[in-house]
Amino acid sequence: MTTPRTGIGVDVHAYGDTFSLALAGLTWDHERALSGHSDGDVAAHAACDALLSAAGLGDVGSNFGVDRPDWEGAAGTAILRETARLVTSAGFVIGNVAIQIIANRPRLGARRAEAEKVLAEAIGAPVSVSATTSDGLGLTGRGEGVAAVATALITPVA
Repeated sequence: MTTPRTGIGVDVHAYGDTFSLALAGLTWDHERALSGHSDGDVAAHAACDALLSAAGLGDVGSNFGVDRPDWEGAAGTAILRETARLVTSAGFVIGNVAIQIIANRPRLGARRAEAEKVLAEAIGAPVSVSATTSDGLGLTGRGEGVAAVATALITPVA
């Protein structure tokens, strides 16, 4: 019997000084961008951390961090696609990923299905995306940035 493995990932980025936000694999024109080594897509990065954690392959920083200039400015979906390749190459099948975005803006509802489709295509498995606010508390509540939490389910190849 092969036992499924789970992983959790968390990512937080502050807003930068430019506009055109990358979030959940989508571009949100007229929304403040997040700062970061790559595009700052906290949803994609949290999903990467969850997958890497489940597979015992480190985290986003150890695989795609600032010591890797080849990933500077990379799209979150590109990092997620490479993460899925690493996980499957290590002998796992990805079952699913669930992501929750914590932010005041943007409102995710109208683009949820689009985000799920783009992220699922990047990993080759189902992705569900939800969103919440922090009721005015913390950095997300004060409008200083965006956070995301993700879980992943993977199974070793028998």
